Amino acid sequence: MSEQANRSSRGVILVIVTIGTFLNPFTGSSINLALPLIGEEFAIDAIMLSWIPAAYLLSSAIFLLPAGMLGDIIGRAKVFSTGTLVYTFASLLAFFSPSASLLLACRFLQGIGGAMLYSTAIAIIADLYPPGERGRAVGINVMAVYGGMTLGPFIGGILTQLFGWRSIFFITVLLGCIVLLYVRRIPPILNENRRETFDYQGAVLSAIALVLFFIGTSRIPNPDAFICILLSGLTFLIFYRVESGKSSPLFPITLISSNRTFSFSNLAALINYSATFAVTFLLSLYLQIVRGMSPATAGSILLIQPFIQMVIAPVAGRLSDRTDTSRLAAIGLFTSSAGLLGLAFLGMDTALSWIVLFLIFLGFGLGLFSTPNTTVVMGSVEKSQYGIASSFLATMRSTGMMLSMGIVMIVFSILLGSTSINPEMSQGFLASMQIIFLVFFVLTILGALISLDKKNPDRRMEA
Repeated sequence: MSEQANRSSRGVILVIVTIGTFLNPFTGSSINLALPLIGEEFAIDAIMLSWIPAAYLLSSAIFLLPAGMLGDIIGRAKVFSTGTLVYTFASLLAFFSPSASLLLACRFLQGIGGAMLYSTAIAIIADLYPPGERGRAVGINVMAVYGGMTLGPFIGGILTQLFGWRSIFFITVLLGCIVLLYVRRIPPILNENRRETFDYQGAVLSAIALVLFFIGTSRIPNPDAFICILLSGLTFLIFYRVESGKSSPLFPITLISSNRTFSFSNLAALINYSATFAVTFLLSLYLQIVRGMSPATAGSILLIQPFIQMVIAPVAGRLSDRTDTSRLAAIGLFTSSAGLLGLAFLGMDTALSWIVLFLIFLGFGLGLFSTPNTTVVMGSVEKSQYGIASSFLATMRSTGMMLSMGIVMIVFSILLGSTSINPEMSQGFLASMQIIFLVFFVLTILGALISLDKKNPDRRMEA
């Protein structure tokens, strides 16, 4: 840690970064509760409804690596501040959206701001805290993510029921303005410029590959879907060859090929989010459309999982400072798989006590996985690579979330088609949801096995 940042200023920076980190999950989980009403207002089908969270995830995945590199070049504090501004402005535009298409555009813009926040948050924390304290600090930041996920369904459900879905974006604007007022407290030490050039070519190639891949997966089983996926794979190969020959690439390919711990930890994160992100989306529709609950009641039930995650995250952070982090992460994923398996057997009148139990398992497992896995990633690289490591981990998170929604879109497309989700379609929706949760269960088991097959970091960041 730099000698210019004392313990007091570190605490202030941690609070600022944590509040900024809170914005993304709060808005996202709140919007999930409002999706049935948004779909009703704009008269859109199940696939179009899925694009409302997916648009954010796509842009976030596209811009995370470029934002991380930009943070290493012009300063992480500058990128974090700009990201807060973009996110707040996009939320204001979303508040006034007159159509589903414009709302999707605003969500895409929100994803750009969110990418700038996520790509720098963990890097700022890792830069300020020494190895013995980093797990606790990361745990607090992860707790903010789960705090946003916890309060989002509850507050979002109440706001939607009382004031309509637009009120969610109004609250997001207020929170963004608060962060903007205090973000200047981050010291100049985190704004040091580095003599590097931005990799425009790599940024464009990675963006094209991600867009083609997501469009392709969302259009399965249509024939053009496989063409998009093939073109995406070819673009990724070109990206790999181009990046391998650069002195300042968007992402140093050698870090993946030579650092097994880094690679496997990021792969585990990708699989984890692929298997868990869409849970709230699906259960929000299940509780409100199949079970007939109000947004506020559904939100009260859905807050259970992220609340458990929020409680467990700092505990897992402290444990990760003094125990086998890989084993801890694997135990978390195995626990999550039990919850997902239970959710795969939900029916029209499953007792709420069972749903609560499954959400507790899922929340406990995710809370136990995230902080140790993040600590492993940041501990496996040199201090000079914190920015790119943080942004790559965030890219895996967003890509995993994007894949999670992609799986939902594939199953919806095959079983539901272009029909809207309503009480008359309950049986078809239940069949789709059960298949999706079984796929998520298998993915989580795979992620747990990968976590067991990686080594603990060698604490390189002590340098």
